[in-house]
Amino acid sequence: MIDYKAYITIDPNIRFGKPVIKGSRIAVYDVLSWLANGMTYEEIMEDFPEISKEHIQACLAYAADREHKIRVA
Repeated sequence: MIDYKAYITIDPNIRFGKPVIKGSRIAVYDVLSWLANGMTYEEIMEDFPEISKEHIQACLAYAADREHKIRVA
């Protein structure tokens, strides 16, 4: 699995502290939403040239890691 920490950052001064792609204001949530709505990697990269395949994979890895860490009461 890709090391998402190399691509994702959390800064309270950017997007209210939501995780974003480093060097951008594009939130992990945005990328995941685009994928969930049927956009392909290629479509996302075409619409947002600053995003690479590795960025998209990092967003997925971040979400998977976060889901893995959620505790159920």
